[in-house]
Amino acid sequence: MINKVVASAAEAVADIHDGASLAVGGFGLCGIPVALIDALHQSGARNLETVSNNCGVDDWGLGILLKDGRIRRTVSSYVGENKEFARQYLAGELEVVLTPQGTLAEKLRAGGAGIPAFYTPAGVGTQVSDGGLPQKYDADGGIAIASAAKEVRSFNGADYVLEESLTPDFGLVHAWKGDRHGNLVFHATAMNFNPLCAMAGRITIAEVEELVEPGELDPEHVHIPGIFVQRVVLAPDVEKRIEKRTVALAAASAAGAAAPATATNTSGA
Repeated sequence: MINKVVASAAEAVADIHDGASLAVGGFGLCGIPVALIDALHQSGARNLETVSNNCGVDDWGLGILLKDGRIRRTVSSYVGENKEFARQYLAGELEVVLTPQGTLAEKLRAGGAGIPAFYTPAGVGTQVSDGGLPQKYDADGGIAIASAAKEVRSFNGADYVLEESLTPDFGLVHAWKGDRHGNLVFHATAMNFNPLCAMAGRITIAEVEELVEPGELDPEHVHIPGIFVQRVVLAPDVEKRIEKRTVALAAASAAGAAAPATATNTSGA
């Protein structure tokens, strides 16, 4: 079997060229491939197209590429946590293809499964199917690019819209464990979009927190088999940030004093 381990994140992303399309795992700041994104930022690649549930925050994740003007187009589901994203979109600097979250997940899964398109009820009767969603504005605030209308068909008395699958040039994912053959295991909610992006990318690069030898992973616990993964890089000490911190006060003590506040990580592990 082929040893897919590369020495560094920089080596792993070295052939990601200007204009490449990327499927990037993660949900908010949970399970994002921090080491790979940082290496890509250092590489200087520009005019990228990203496919990701969201586009990071202003100073983390894909947000660092966005801030430096490296992303020209993004296919995303939720973009509400990034002020720079909103500024670029409204200023006509960024093309945005807003996609229902379940549809985005299926577009990636279908692409990885070799299915070119599928029908879904999500978005029927809205601009998702009828077209006209602003994808890019011009400098004067007019619509430079609007979404096109999509095919709608009826099955058993219900309408469904045709959605095309996605097969980006590269998939960038973060996994808890991986072996030298590329088999991956994700941890808890950090699984999110990672398996789908791993499937969809023509060349998938996985950063793993723990690298093990072939045979050490229980086959029944493998989430993505190595056939979907072309490169593995060890990233054991990546920073895991909390996207939103909520604070709750415990019940007041008998003396009337409030107990210390506790922070909750709402972005997952």
